[in-house]
Amino acid sequence: MPFSQRLPRLLSVNTLLWVLAFLTVSTLMLPLLYLVIRGWDSRATLLEVLARPSSLFTLWRTISLTVAVTAASTAIAVPLAWFTLRCDIPLRKLWIILTPMPLVIPSYIGAYLYVSALGPYGLLQKSLEQAFGLERLPSIYGFWGATVTLTLLSYPYTLLAIRGTLLRLDPAQEEAARSLGSDAWSSFWRVTWPLLRPSLGVGGLLVALYALRDFGAVAIMRYDTFTSVIYNQYSSFNRSQASILALVLVVLTLFFIFIEAKTHRKADFFQNEGGGARQPQLIDLGIWRWPASLFCGAVITAALLLPAAVLGYWLVRGLLAQEAISPLWSLTWNSVQASGMAMLFTVVFALPIAILAVRQKNWLSHLFERLTYSAYALPGVVVALALIFFGINYIPWFYQTLAMLVLGYVILFLPQAVGTIRSTLLQIHPNLEDAARNLQSSPGQVICRITLPLLRPGIVSGGILVFLSAMKELPATLLLSPLGYQTLATSVWSSVIEAYFAAAAAPALLIMLTSSLPLALLLFFEHRKLSK
Repeated sequence: MPFSQRLPRLLSVNTLLWVLAFLTVSTLMLPLLYLVIRGWDSRATLLEVLARPSSLFTLWRTISLTVAVTAASTAIAVPLAWFTLRCDIPLRKLWIILTPMPLVIPSYIGAYLYVSALGPYGLLQKSLEQAFGLERLPSIYGFWGATVTLTLLSYPYTLLAIRGTLLRLDPAQEEAARSLGSDAWSSFWRVTWPLLRPSLGVGGLLVALYALRDFGAVAIMRYDTFTSVIYNQYSSFNRSQASILALVLVVLTLFFIFIEAKTHRKADFFQNEGGGARQPQLIDLGIWRWPASLFCGAVITAALLLPAAVLGYWLVRGLLAQEAISPLWSLTWNSVQASGMAMLFTVVFALPIAILAVRQKNWLSHLFERLTYSAYALPGVVVALALIFFGINYIPWFYQTLAMLVLGYVILFLPQAVGTIRSTLLQIHPNLEDAARNLQSSPGQVICRITLPLLRPGIVSGGILVFLSAMKELPATLLLSPLGYQTLATSVWSSVIEAYFAAAAAPALLIMLTSSLPLALLLFFEHRKLSK
């Protein structure tokens, strides 16, 4: 008898989903429990720390940066997704492949490269000085530098979420609107835009949380947010006050989660038919097709080609010897191994939470889903220190193992998988599963034969996002890696802090190339689907 038929006899599928979800959420609560323990030690100074003008000013700077990055990322991602999937623009297939690629660039690498190229005394200034005698360029440090850097590196989160939705939308609805006299723009705003709300909410939330927890870009751009302040507090061993500030980050996270929940609450976003099974008829933009293609090219140039060119410059200039390149193979394997395991376990843990949140809507499933985002806004160092604290005090055999590093990745990046899987499940009409149950299919058969195959785009997208994020994660990797276990990210950081920028170029390029492979695979399957 197949396993899917024996499963209901061994354990109710519904019960199994709830048990897995409970265990996952309980594990995610470890960083919060750690913060509460540390914060309790300084409870006498809690109000004093929160009421300081510096704390309030940092709160304002953090919120301003997060809102600006989220809005700018949405403004870039929406037209990119629509132009590349729905419009007949020049070089369309090339833009489909390249537009998500900035996701492979870590923020600390991207920020350094922008400063190196466009800073007051960067590579551009040196070239202009030789040609025109320009001694200094305007400063890119501060709010605008951090906003531009984080926007260019994080907009693919929203782009991938929107693309996943557009691939499932029934093009007949847009075609019907155009047949009734609506032009391309009107059909987009009246038909497509309302159906994109779940993916816009998920993508915007991921971008907002990315901006909240980022340290590398804001540190290099000299724009203090809660993350940089928390790192400074931990560096000075004032961990109790740092825990208080980290709890503020959790509150900010809950606020943005509440805003995102409003984008899909009390609304249905699935279609009345299967939808998305055939390739849509591409829209002819007329004279606007070239400006649309130039927009795609400008984004790719700023977000991908410029950083890659600067890295290539440092690689060539450094003239790396063969001895410096050969150890990178082991670093690459370590990075791929840890990130691949994180991808697998994160998707497994995300599935029950996403299924319960969409198919069994109640206060508990909603709470579980919201709690998955709690650790995402925390700096990696906080999550790492929480695991170290519990590992040393309660499970010493787990301390400094690869499993602890993978668990840290799961806690940090679970929302990426939950968000993409949930947004995909929202597009699947529950009548498909009801029909299978009416035909005497067991709950296990319904999940294995109906739900999981239809969820495959969301599962693949979520897994790839986790893989890319784990490849780039630095603080958690530094603290949780087993002794002697180095990755490409730690190698880049070691070179950068010692000002060996040429030595950092090779592992940085390897991070980008290695991370590009699964992303290119996802785009390949998307292209096959579009070609059917």
